[in-house]
Amino acid sequence: MSNDEFPTDSPAVVTCGLPYANGDLHIGHLRGYIGADAFNRSLQTLGQQSAYVCGSDMHGTPVAVNAEKEGVDPKTFALEWHEQYEETFPKFNVDFDNYGHTHDETNTELTQEIVQTLDENGYIYEKEIQVAYDPDADQYLPDRYVVGTCPYCGEKARGDECDEGCQRHLEPGEVEDPRSSITDNPAEYRERTHKFFEVSEFADYLTDFLDTLEGTSNARNQPRQWIEDGLQDWCITRDMDWGIDYPENGGADKDDGDDLVLYVWVDAPIEYIASTKQYSERVGSDEYDWEQVWRENGDIVHVIGRDIIQHHAIFWPAMLEGAGYNAPRGIAATGFITINGKGLSTSRNRAIWAKEYLDEGFHPDLLRYYLTTTGGLQQDVDFSWDAFREKVNGELVGNVGNFLYRSLLFAYRNYEGTPDADVSAEVEERIKDAIEAFRAGVNDYSLRAVATATLELTKFGNEYIQRNEPWNLVDDDPEEAAQVIRDCVQIAKATAVLFEPIAPGKAQQIWEQLGEAGTVADAELEDALASPPREFDEPDELFGKIEDDRVAELNEKLDERIGAATDEVADDEEDNDDASEDDVTDVKPVLDDRISFEEFQDLDMRVGRIESAEGIDGADELLRLEVDIGVETRQIVAGLKQLHEVDELPGTTVIVMANLEQAELFGVESNGMVLAAGEQADLLTTHENARPGTKVQ
Repeated sequence: MSNDEFPTDSPAVVTCGLPYANGDLHIGHLRGYIGADAFNRSLQTLGQQSAYVCGSDMHGTPVAVNAEKEGVDPKTFALEWHEQYEETFPKFNVDFDNYGHTHDETNTELTQEIVQTLDENGYIYEKEIQVAYDPDADQYLPDRYVVGTCPYCGEKARGDECDEGCQRHLEPGEVEDPRSSITDNPAEYRERTHKFFEVSEFADYLTDFLDTLEGTSNARNQPRQWIEDGLQDWCITRDMDWGIDYPENGGADKDDGDDLVLYVWVDAPIEYIASTKQYSERVGSDEYDWEQVWRENGDIVHVIGRDIIQHHAIFWPAMLEGAGYNAPRGIAATGFITINGKGLSTSRNRAIWAKEYLDEGFHPDLLRYYLTTTGGLQQDVDFSWDAFREKVNGELVGNVGNFLYRSLLFAYRNYEGTPDADVSAEVEERIKDAIEAFRAGVNDYSLRAVATATLELTKFGNEYIQRNEPWNLVDDDPEEAAQVIRDCVQIAKATAVLFEPIAPGKAQQIWEQLGEAGTVADAELEDALASPPREFDEPDELFGKIEDDRVAELNEKLDERIGAATDEVADDEEDNDDASEDDVTDVKPVLDDRISFEEFQDLDMRVGRIESAEGIDGADELLRLEVDIGVETRQIVAGLKQLHEVDELPGTTVIVMANLEQAELFGVESNGMVLAAGEQADLLTTHENARPGTKVQ
């Protein structure tokens, strides 16, 4: 691994968190897989050797629980979903170099080999622990077979994860007030002997690892708090008969239910290595060497959901270090998806399903564009059909598509292709600027910046053609007209090259309309300035406008579906308090207690701009901020240290509660409050450039 700018001389691998093989894919899932695909394509456009691998997560209690409900064995159940995912991903132009699954022979062998190495190196030990047990069902309750209360934040939690609260990984025996998800009866804790991975031994290594880790700030900063709080060793075995057996037990399919299997989060990330190995074996190590990536100096990048940061930034690099493997170079953690401003809820059918999107006849690249350009990778993204229409019609139809069609159509009708002229210095420089913006976006792990490089280039193209009016020059100054259109055709070719990672299908259409041979996916940055073919055919319009009545129809379908599903869930909840436990991204209900308008007017909220930020001695989470609120600069203490890059905060526009009582924290006076949303401290800001001191009302 290096921290040199991409492209490097070492091979890279891009992965995305494995989908549990237990249910339909929706756009919340697709955001990560599309994002990782776009990043991998971007690396290849830079000239980086890279592979994109993933696989289905076949093991764990979610699969076992749902297989039991369906009355089939877990392997059969999981393989059916695995095959469906293999069919679905390509329909969204998600192009894996290898897509395996965790139950195959390669992953089983690698998992047992790595665990055996950790054991031999002294990082695994046995310990008696408390495990939930259901007397009525006469079985132990691993992970999602038990529900209860999180001991850290008090929210409802599953046996291995506080998914509705602080999102911490939970060890067996930690959940308070445990209940069996099988019988809904209270569970009891009993002693069992399990295997533990000594994560605590890697605290210093992990601190150094995070110092060099690239990616999103939440993936770099959030784990520091867990290290400072003191790392807990990790129970890596479970009382189940579905999974990969602990190495001393032998094979992967033993029927003895008393044997320990490895916790799903042991073998799941190892699938990244297994899938890379399978790809290497298929194409040959001369073309792509998996061992160079994972054991030597490869550049490993993980794209994950932010709810699994702890697994990827703490447990996983500790396992890799303990077993002698290469550490990740970058971890990019995406935010959640909301639907019409509300939390995505599968039980209430408040989701846009992958199959549903395709059945509506929309091109996959429209969704790819929306998901990669609406906010940064780590920000939550709201999806609505109205916003989707606005983005498609305004940016893709009105900007990108408009420029390409008018330019290429004019070139075809007047020159039957590319005019015989050289690219002007102005346009060549503008394309070079777009290339550098693209390159910077990739190295900043910003897909929005990658897409914006194309968007700004086509905006320039529209302005350029409008400014020069070649339709008025054809007769009066044909040489100048040819120069203008030659420039526009070059911008069109650069657009195809730079847009390919975000919208590969549409970029290929541009490539073909220009009469280029081969595929645009094979093009690299320098091809953006290479001369287009002399002749090409009449172009077609690239994007079609989405009409208002089409969106009204889609909204009506969604409302009807959510309403019907909500009624079903309400009926189910009369008999089952846990019916909505899959609503992991649902927001908390609004408080019933209300304040008067007069009370609201008493709140003095102002626009502020952070002028400086620094840590406070002895405080792990707190920062001392100097915030300009227009009439004065305030000193405010805020708990942002673990969730934001401190050096990037100055210059940030924030909202300040200005008439909050003064307080003293760790000996530092705080004169106001900076407002933020959620556990990730998403700073509230303004849409336009409101001046510091502007009152929020």
